[in-house]
Amino acid sequence: MSLPTVPLIINGVEEYNPSASFAVTSPYTNQPCWTAAAASPADALRAVDSASAAFPTWSATKPAVRRGILLKAADILEKNLERNAGFMQAEMGADVGASQMFVAPLGIRMLRDLAGRIASICGSVPVVEDEGQSAMVIKEPMGVILGIVPWNAPYVFGIRSAACALAAGNTTILKSSEQTPRCYWAIVQALHEAGLPAGCLNLISCRPQDAPEVVNTMIEHPAMRKVNFTGSTVVGRKIARACGENLKPCLMELGGKNSAIVCADANIETAVKGVLAGALLNSGQICMSTDRILVHADIAPTFMAALKTALTTSADPASPPPTLVNQASKTRVERLITSALDSGAYPLSGSAEIPQSDSCVRMPPVILGGVKEDMAVWQEENFASLAACMVVGSDKEAIRIANSSGYGLSASVFTEDLRKAFGMARKIQSGAVHINSMTIQDEPALPHGGVKASGWGRFNTEMGLEEFLVTKSVTWMD
Repeated sequence: MSLPTVPLIINGVEEYNPSASFAVTSPYTNQPCWTAAAASPADALRAVDSASAAFPTWSATKPAVRRGILLKAADILEKNLERNAGFMQAEMGADVGASQMFVAPLGIRMLRDLAGRIASICGSVPVVEDEGQSAMVIKEPMGVILGIVPWNAPYVFGIRSAACALAAGNTTILKSSEQTPRCYWAIVQALHEAGLPAGCLNLISCRPQDAPEVVNTMIEHPAMRKVNFTGSTVVGRKIARACGENLKPCLMELGGKNSAIVCADANIETAVKGVLAGALLNSGQICMSTDRILVHADIAPTFMAALKTALTTSADPASPPPTLVNQASKTRVERLITSALDSGAYPLSGSAEIPQSDSCVRMPPVILGGVKEDMAVWQEENFASLAACMVVGSDKEAIRIANSSGYGLSASVFTEDLRKAFGMARKIQSGAVHINSMTIQDEPALPHGGVKASGWGRFNTEMGLEEFLVTKSVTWMD
């Protein structure tokens, strides 16, 4: 039986038969769930040319028209919520809670929020120095935008990348992850069904080995005005380098090594729930997932006991362990755990032995104690249902260790003293700090992005729109 094919979408046309294709393997079965069309550099150039040709008309479209299309697309995505969540489950192994109740609905809320902000785009009328002269400052769309998006939360990343650019009056190309191309197809298909003109949003996917040439070809195109990238810091460095060589601005949302600090006066139940939710949601495959748990020595025995109890009671023998995206990810996590155990770490509950399976890629949650700062599991992004605990002697020490990471995306502080929490939040080097809740929080009302190796720039809110606008000063003699 032939598998369905996920097409490219260039100038509003679905293309099923390009020069090559690749299989998309489901981690549930280790078998292909469908194939995807693979773009060549020539296909990528056609996509940029299509977006460039569509830009003059789309950029002149009235805000109410753009808002109506985005709102209609949100309705279409909501109508197809269960189907689209199923795509995410098949392609990356997400469970129903992560796909149907978290990622896909969040993407829809973001789309509606962006639609509501379009009419607020405006400039200003400053008073200039010279008599008889007036001025205005206007906000204009930039042009063609390239969005490069990952696999782990496709409906959030695809919508905020494409819809932010479109809402601001730009045209765009989404270069999807090769692991979740059908999720990104669902976003583009919904926007076209909602009435988005051909060429305004194009969809490109390609084989991993072709990605550097395909992406660099688009970055180098004279019509390309900006790149936004969500993904690993390793790949982000390469894209930022290409953007710099071509003098193209870029927005980077990269990896994280996120700390949860549990203070001596923390509510134990709140802290345990927050830490486990932050570590285990979506199998820990979120850039904001909790990797590090820093516990004050005064409550460490009580907290560790409560954490062990929660891990034990939450484990359902009848339910399979969480699924990771592919075997390569599982192998990498196995190495992190084995290296830590060999250096003196220990599992806080159960066994850290990871079951082998020929039919799926699964890994039970692992929380390690006894870790040291020089361990790879403490320094490298885990991207799995894996976190490590360390006991600290003071809040000051906890902040120092949290800031020792090269990343700075998200953090949590658990304490009953809100004044102290605000003071600690000011000292933590991170794009977000959440007091008495998990490190994972991304919603339309909050700007999202990091510092240090976690990137720069912000998605969401008016800041997300500003990323895709250029400021122009106009003066005249009265």
